[in-house]
Amino acid sequence: MSEVIAGIAIPDSKLAQAATDLIRDTTPPLIFHHSRRVYLFGSLQAAALGLRPDPELLYVAALFHDTGLVAPYRSDDQRFEMDGADQARAFLLTHGLSESDAEKVWTAVALHTTPEVPYKLAPEIAATTAGVETDVLGLNLAHITPAQIDEVTAAHPRPDFKRQILRAFADGFRHRPDSTFGTVNADVLEHFVPGFRRIDFVDVIQNSAWPE
Repeated sequence: MSEVIAGIAIPDSKLAQAATDLIRDTTPPLIFHHSRRVYLFGSLQAAALGLRPDPELLYVAALFHDTGLVAPYRSDDQRFEMDGADQARAFLLTHGLSESDAEKVWTAVALHTTPEVPYKLAPEIAATTAGVETDVLGLNLAHITPAQIDEVTAAHPRPDFKRQILRAFADGFRHRPDSTFGTVNADVLEHFVPGFRRIDFVDVIQNSAWPE
């Protein structure tokens, strides 16, 4: 029987259970609990928006969305969002899902820190970003009842979450600072890495190889 939290059923298929076991066993509790909250908040926000994402695909996207921050999933040369996206796609293809579904989840994970754009795409993509924005940024909390918030955070607590997730972000990409160009991740490094200077978009244009 499916576990139900705040009226949202946690998928209990073999695929979902395999994803749960993998992420619980290979990521810190901070990432696991945050990822489960992203699924729950994403589902609740989707309902408020009138969207109907596939629960299983949304669940996998939520579980993998921050895996690129931690070993063994993080790389040295690309955005952490793409690390998680690559892992999610590989996981789904290995478990027999279609290329179309795998690409949908890849996109949901790859774009989860990109403002606005995900809401114009498939429900699973929109709901992943909505869940992230709720749990990390506190956006649109008014769309969820206090009772639902209490039930989600009772099942997956978030003690000292703001400080811990910021540390996880900084630790996840301080070794690949160039990957933060043009993203919100550069804000994190400016706060937590002494001497970091973001790549300036205007400088890139003005100093490009094109003659004037």
